[in-house]
Amino acid sequence: MQVFKFGGSSVANAENIKKVAAIVDAAAKKNSIVVVVSALGGITDLLLMAGKEAAEGNEDFRSKVAAIEQRHFETIKELIPIASQSSLLSLVKKTMNEIEEVCNGIFLLREITPKNQDRLAAYGEWLSSQIIADAFKHLGLFVQWKDARQFIFTNSDYTHAEVYLEVTEKEIKKYFKENKSNVFVIPGFIGVDEQGVTTTLGRGGSDYTAALIAAAIDAESLQVWKDVNGMMTADPRLAANAKVIDHISYSEAMELSHFGAKVLYPPTIQPVMSKNIPLYIKNTFAPEMPGTVVGGKIKDTKVVREHIVSGISSVNNIALLSLEGSGMIGIPGFSKRLFEALSKERINVVLITQSSSEHSICVAIDQKYLPAARKVVDKTFADEIALNKVEPLKAETHLSIVALVGENMKSLPGVSGRMFGALGRNGINIRAIAQGSSEKNISTVIATDDVRKAINVLHEEFFETIQKQLNLFIVGLGNVGAKLMEQLKQQHAFLIQHLKLNVSVVGISNSRKMIFKERGISLSGWKESLAGGEPASITEFANEVIKRNMRNSIFVDVTANKEVAKVYDKMLQKSISVVACNKIAAASPFSEYKKLKELAHVFNAKFLFETNVGAALPVIGTLNDLRRSGDEIKRIEAVLSGTLNFVFNHYDGSRPFAAVVKQAQEEGYTEPDPRLDLSGTDVMRKILILAREAGYEMEMEDIINHSFMPASCMEGSVDAFYKAMEKEEAHFKSLLSAAQAANSKLKFVATFNEGKASVGLQHIKPENDLYHLYGKDNVVLFYTARYPEQPLVVKGAGAGADVTASGVFADIMRAVNE
Repeated sequence: MQVFKFGGSSVANAENIKKVAAIVDAAAKKNSIVVVVSALGGITDLLLMAGKEAAEGNEDFRSKVAAIEQRHFETIKELIPIASQSSLLSLVKKTMNEIEEVCNGIFLLREITPKNQDRLAAYGEWLSSQIIADAFKHLGLFVQWKDARQFIFTNSDYTHAEVYLEVTEKEIKKYFKENKSNVFVIPGFIGVDEQGVTTTLGRGGSDYTAALIAAAIDAESLQVWKDVNGMMTADPRLAANAKVIDHISYSEAMELSHFGAKVLYPPTIQPVMSKNIPLYIKNTFAPEMPGTVVGGKIKDTKVVREHIVSGISSVNNIALLSLEGSGMIGIPGFSKRLFEALSKERINVVLITQSSSEHSICVAIDQKYLPAARKVVDKTFADEIALNKVEPLKAETHLSIVALVGENMKSLPGVSGRMFGALGRNGINIRAIAQGSSEKNISTVIATDDVRKAINVLHEEFFETIQKQLNLFIVGLGNVGAKLMEQLKQQHAFLIQHLKLNVSVVGISNSRKMIFKERGISLSGWKESLAGGEPASITEFANEVIKRNMRNSIFVDVTANKEVAKVYDKMLQKSISVVACNKIAAASPFSEYKKLKELAHVFNAKFLFETNVGAALPVIGTLNDLRRSGDEIKRIEAVLSGTLNFVFNHYDGSRPFAAVVKQAQEEGYTEPDPRLDLSGTDVMRKILILAREAGYEMEMEDIINHSFMPASCMEGSVDAFYKAMEKEEAHFKSLLSAAQAANSKLKFVATFNEGKASVGLQHIKPENDLYHLYGKDNVVLFYTARYPEQPLVVKGAGAGADVTASGVFADIMRAVNE
């Protein structure tokens, strides 16, 4: 004999009940079946809502009763032949009259008791089971209906009654021994106390009813039919990549169900576990799927699971209570008194943790019990509080528990470290930790706002060996930003195949529009999507990035905008790494630069800005490698402006200097305002950044700028700048002529030497290392303690949208891999 249980969604309407009937019909051809059913989907909620409204004096309860009646009438008319409907319709009408009488009594008294609640709630299963039994009969099945209240006996703790197991098992055995049928249909959820009053086993109690019957009759199996394909590795509403668990032990299933896995009602497991009866969780709407097997004989096959962790679960609406005080140290009995006080108020403790110093004890409870808990605990310890031996109870709210569950974690080092490391890297603060000696469960208390991110982070860490998700938020979609999007599209398949990295661009913004898409913006159609976006605001963009609170997030700044640089600190404080093409932050006052570096360190995020100095050239990376390996930077000589190198390599007097600068701008080598390049300001920022990364405290004002630009060129608009350069052509030609006369080339050189820095145009002789630079090339010469005379040289293209975008891309890869 097998026991099948069908939940509310499986019997929500006539169409679904027909699916249930087909499943039962197929199974009944091989075996006798006990079918335990819930109320029609949503009916229990409507019944309880009618009672609540009646107690509030709200006559809308009558419309709820009418809706319940209509639902049952419609179901009968769709399921049962017309000629056979009358008896069921009469049963429903009579039952509705009883429900209305109960609600009228509650309405008059303006009070609903747990006893009345149970009486109302029980009608749902009582009605649905009789309708379903009749439907089975009309399919040709030999069916017996039995009221569960004739063999499920409980105490009088209404709404969550405790079953008297011995007498219940005895009566179930007796009934099934004395009665024979192809199919038995039984209402779940309900029982009866010693006075014959209806009780309920708690929401989800139909699962428990089925388990009690399965255990009593030594069933071949218990099958719990839901609207999901089985027990999942995580809540699929929170983790898109959640997978069905093929097989799980009884104890693991119990841990997961206690910690929020809604698929199983927690007490369900104990009865079948005691008899080693396999429990199958299957999908009514996809019966061909294998589902999840809990326990049973499969456990003996010693199948080694692929994953260390079986599942991740969470419980919301948690309050954390802390009892602290020096008077607790070494004094027995404080914990006992705390738990006794909570127990008297029927407050269940979900999690317990205590420091080894005995200075404090911390417990987690359902947040709705907090006022009662505070009152009873402060009363219990009133004398100690008055003597300052114990502090008044401290409480934190808006918390959740996230738990890792798995028998394979036992005695395996490093699981907790991986868990805490993954959460820490994503800025998720842990308020409390608990782990039992069985090592099957590691529970953490975190902010409720972090639950979605935490579950995804942990799921990725322990289950998604295939690929890691990286979420990008990109500001700036000009030449460099557009090239970056193109490169991300080009490399997407490569990154998945070779690095197991799925890069998703979740948010983008230019100066006019911004858009967000949690599942990722199309890298092919982003321009069209952005055109239809909302008005851009860097403040709102940053707030949205923080609000989304997504795992493995990186904020990418491909602008030269100081307002964008102002939000870096917000990002870093939320453990969101920052990749900056924008030089403003790294070249800001030293205190700001230092603050950002420290924030990145404290909040376990990355602040990367390699492209600030040499586009894609590994200049900052090389410098940091030198310092990390113990070398000391003595001197730096560099040509750091690909723009200026391009200009002076192409300016030979045959074309006006202004025309060469214009060409550099059109080919994407200059800053949006070319004067930043030609004035030397951009180079000053670069040498400043290198000096700081070399370990020196320096400000922009400390750098000497030997500018070659006439003052007239630096005034007004960009158009005025070009016109002024045309008028100053003689000045530029004189610079060129002087260099040619000295058998030299013009190079704009940045120098750092023993804490001092300068930039300016220099005559470079053929024997100089800076002489052989062509096109847009940059070069950096590091003179260090290990390279005192022959410098370490980094050389290559130092400008251009394509190479700069590739440098940003490389920083993104560093941010996720370091």
